[in-house]
Amino acid sequence: MKIIWSDFAAEMLKEIFIYHKEIAGNNVARRIITKIFSSTRQLKQHPNSGQIEPALEILKEGHRYLVIGNHKVIYKKVSEGILITDIFDTRQYPSKINNPERKPSR
Repeated sequence: MKIIWSDFAAEMLKEIFIYHKEIAGNNVARRIITKIFSSTRQLKQHPNSGQIEPALEILKEGHRYLVIGNHKVIYKKVSEGILITDIFDTRQYPSKINNPERKPSR
């Protein structure tokens, strides 16, 4: 199974890197991003390993998530493989995950 990153998820990942680079330095930012990437590899063999994302159940698209540190990696199965749709900071209000106004800040 193939892992596909949506443009939105890739932008959120970029923002996570930039934020942590500014706050904690380049090495910490790289470790966080590396941990997110390596954790998503398990989805190739175990696409149902994450829990169902309750905030997105209303969409009925089978969104699931993995928790990696302070981040939720949100994904769903599509015909081409596994589509990672979002990286969400779990320190935010959970309802923000559904906000159609939510966009990368950069």
